[in-house]
Amino acid sequence: MHPKNVWQAMARPGFALSWWPWRAVAYLVSGAVTGSFVLVLVLALAVTGATLTLVLVGLPLLAALALAGIPVARVERLRLRIVEPGPVPDPHRAPVAPGLRAWLAVRLGERATWRELGYTLLFAGLLWPVDALVVGVGLLFPVSVIATPVLMATVGDGQEAKVLKQWTVTDWPTAFGCSIGGLVLLALGVYVLGVVAGARAGLTRLLIAGRDVELGERVVELARSRVRLVDAFEAERRRIERDLHDGAQQRLVALSVTLGLARLDAPPGPLADQLAKAQEQAGSALEELRELIHGIHPQVLADYGLQAAVSDAADRSVVSVDVTGFDVPGRLPRAVESAAYFVVCEALANVDRHSGASRAEVAGGHRDGRLVVTVRDDGRGGADASGGSGLTGLADRVSVLDGRLSLSSPPGGPTSLRVEIPCEWSQLTDRTEGSA
Repeated sequence: MHPKNVWQAMARPGFALSWWPWRAVAYLVSGAVTGSFVLVLVLALAVTGATLTLVLVGLPLLAALALAGIPVARVERLRLRIVEPGPVPDPHRAPVAPGLRAWLAVRLGERATWRELGYTLLFAGLLWPVDALVVGVGLLFPVSVIATPVLMATVGDGQEAKVLKQWTVTDWPTAFGCSIGGLVLLALGVYVLGVVAGARAGLTRLLIAGRDVELGERVVELARSRVRLVDAFEAERRRIERDLHDGAQQRLVALSVTLGLARLDAPPGPLADQLAKAQEQAGSALEELRELIHGIHPQVLADYGLQAAVSDAADRSVVSVDVTGFDVPGRLPRAVESAAYFVVCEALANVDRHSGASRAEVAGGHRDGRLVVTVRDDGRGGADASGGSGLTGLADRVSVLDGRLSLSSPPGGPTSLRVEIPCEWSQLTDRTEGSA
């Protein structure tokens, strides 16, 4: 496989005879040339802008200096392709609106812009002289020593030659010995150039192409958007519940009453039997709708909070359920209440369907900044969260809130389901406020 950067190339045999040393030289030489121009640009903008600030003409120049890192970084990302042929990502976001004002607002608010400005100042003041020094020591110094016989034959008229303008060589054996020593130095210098070019490229990528900061910002924004989606989902569930409760349910109640009145007025016979059957079906549909509404978002949870809703779920459970030590002060955030409630409901439904238990227990409370809910039963155990019990979906729902769901169910029992959801005290609200 072809090496993707100078570091991988150095790890392979034949590096000194490949094109990679020349790439390293090209990268460092272009860095020295580019850096000298950047130094002149930075000094010109800084001095001129500071001088003309008193007459306000220098302010645009100082703004240009703050944004000077953007074109410099773009050039540097292109130069990185010399030693790292892979794509170098651009950390800047596209403006949300056209025009210079929107572009400036986005660029001045990005951390990448200021990081690129810092790199530009570092490049202009330190990095390009280092590039030039390394090229001189790693390449020009060995080449000058290798050229000793040539210098002696041309400039020295075959009598003497100055090696690096420091040592005088007066005979041919010494001149050729210097040339051999220069070849050795050049072989070592090739690796020095590769090391420095790789280090420079890594530093440049870290400062102008690194995505860690932007990735962190996107993770934070993703977490916030996830919370907003959860809140929107819960609001939509409550809206659907209210629409069904105030609309379809009330119409079914009215229909059932109308059928009952018609049944009373109808004479005995087939018509009365059909009305009775229709009233019975309307009652069944009403019960199913009430169960559906309760499953979407129970009214007791919206009006009275998690503790009352859990007690209601325990009362409706087929298995005898004890609610012990369940104490939540005030109202929790709606998404937290909803997630904890449906975990309890699903756990009790699993106890009824799969465990063979005779009793279950629900406990919980707010401790150490977390809502903790535990459901235990005395059944046969052996429950598996990945076995289609519905707990996988609940675990996903809890994880959206940065919570954790754990299951302990050894064969023979008991089974214990524990949920922990972060919920700081500052998030708790008054009961009356929450039920408003």
